[in-house]
Amino acid sequence: MSVLTVLTAAIAPGVALLAYFYLKDRYDTEPISLVIKLFMFGVLIVFPVMVLQRALVHGLGEDPFVFSFLTSSLPEEFFKWFLVYFVTYKHASFDEPYDGIVYAVAVSLGFATLENVFYAFLNGSSFSSLMIRAFLPVSGHAMFGVMMGYHFGKAKFTPEHTRKHLILALALPVFWHGVFDYTLLLSQAYWVWFMVPLMSFLWLRSLRKVNRANAKSPLRVAAREDQVKI
Repeated sequence: MSVLTVLTAAIAPGVALLAYFYLKDRYDTEPISLVIKLFMFGVLIVFPVMVLQRALVHGLGEDPFVFSFLTSSLPEEFFKWFLVYFVTYKHASFDEPYDGIVYAVAVSLGFATLENVFYAFLNGSSFSSLMIRAFLPVSGHAMFGVMMGYHFGKAKFTPEHTRKHLILALALPVFWHGVFDYTLLLSQAYWVWFMVPLMSFLWLRSLRKVNRANAKSPLRVAAREDQVKI
């Protein structure tokens, strides 16, 4: 495979998934410049996360459970959560619950895309292995982003439960990311039998979150009123 082919195959899944979730916003799509900005921030946090993970491996060792939940999942999801909270949580464009999903997915897929590029070039990946990675790690990061963004939306638009949902916006992605990594580490020879059901469950769960977030949009009522007037 040529360098351009490998690069395209490594980048395409993240961009395609971001476009999919961006277009799932039924009532008011977000400024594309802000979404791209968050995607690029997601790319940039790969570097501090790699440094931190390297230090954690030296300090905590490589036990599969510790690696999955503390070394891999926690730093990655915390940095994503930090970006979404401090860049967009109070942004004027965050004006409906689904927006949280768009922003968190953008950060998550920026991270996943650069991670995929590194993997492709460092491991001499074939096209088939990159397609498997599109189904597993890249798609997984998108699912964790949906969880995070859904609860950011709940935190912002249900003020009486803000603290609870801000905690869930971090805790749930950390948990499911850890489950994902731990399952993959323990089932390397038979990963299909474990990862296909897990990814199917995460996709179904995420699509329900997408529908719920859209259903809670205050812009939905405005759209209905406009239709009645017409």
